[in-house]
Amino acid sequence: MSLLELFILAVGLSMDAFAVAVCKGLSMREVSIKKAGIVGLYFGGFQAGMPLIGYFLGLQFKDYIMSVDHWIAFILLSFLGIKMIQEALSKEDDEDEKQDENEMLSFKNMSVLAIATSIDALAVGITLAFLQVDIVPAVSFIGIITFVLSIIGVKIGNVFGIKYKSKAEFVGGIILIFMGVKILLEHLGIIG
Repeated sequence: MSLLELFILAVGLSMDAFAVAVCKGLSMREVSIKKAGIVGLYFGGFQAGMPLIGYFLGLQFKDYIMSVDHWIAFILLSFLGIKMIQEALSKEDDEDEKQDENEMLSFKNMSVLAIATSIDALAVGITLAFLQVDIVPAVSFIGIITFVLSIIGVKIGNVFGIKYKSKAEFVGGIILIFMGVKILLEHLGIIG
């Protein structure tokens, strides 16, 4: 696999994480390097870790993984999208907002999002095993690209979110739900 092919694969895999990072940025009052870095580390780490796991699982579980990955992503993204919409509709004061921002970057919340956006990378890892790709440089490259794009996504989302906080969070929730539905419909063969 050439470096260009690997780059295209990494960018393609990171697009879900980028979109969710934009949603994260939309709901942040202010973005710091630390906050953007946390988002980037979760998404980049999981985006690198999932193909590594897939690589080692290999052919053994390929059919099973590919038969349920879209359902898992759909359920997780829809649940988090609904939660964001509820939070956007129930914002009352700044104290709640501060707590929400801390919760937004919590291990539980970020892990669920990172898993939801990187499940397809698990199947890619299986494919990389077929192609006999040198896995360590490949997953490192995927992780770094996702890390960088996620940080950029948080910043882009925040630029728009400052002006339109609750509306942006509402839209972010809808985007997460639509991403889940899109993943589900693509894997079911309803859309191409």
